[in-house]
Amino acid sequence: MLEKVQGEIVSKDILDLLPHRYPFLLVDRVLEYQPFKYIKAIKCVSINEPFFQGHFPSYPVMPGVLILEALAQAGGILVMKSIPEKVENKIFLFTGMEKVRFRKSVFPGDMLSLEVSYEKHKLNLWKMNGNALVNGQVAAQGILSAAIVPREDK
Repeated sequence: MLEKVQGEIVSKDILDLLPHRYPFLLVDRVLEYQPFKYIKAIKCVSINEPFFQGHFPSYPVMPGVLILEALAQAGGILVMKSIPEKVENKIFLFTGMEKVRFRKSVFPGDMLSLEVSYEKHKLNLWKMNGNALVNGQVAAQGILSAAIVPREDK
């Protein structure tokens, strides 16, 4: 029997799942997800992104670390949609990257496809495999790890 694929998640709902806000929210839409399996999301890369002012003015290219951050945010949404309990007063934090490779530059006007698959988790630690693609070609890939930890609000 096939498992049901969950539907889209739009921007206003993403704001309920992630603590990030403009200009650091790097997921525009979730196309589909399946808890404890995978998520497919997109980031529409615009020339108006603030990082293009300095990276690089004469050759605007999306910084690789921000491509990885977009993958981590998509992974965070997958985790939030996978766990049944509310995580009030907790936050999902990036804890590591392994086997990261950058394969293709990402430019203004590109639609960055974010594909993150669940690998495993134990207690509050999660491991996921991420691929960021442009027109079906891998721009960046790697294994991401993160943890759900208590917030330390001051």
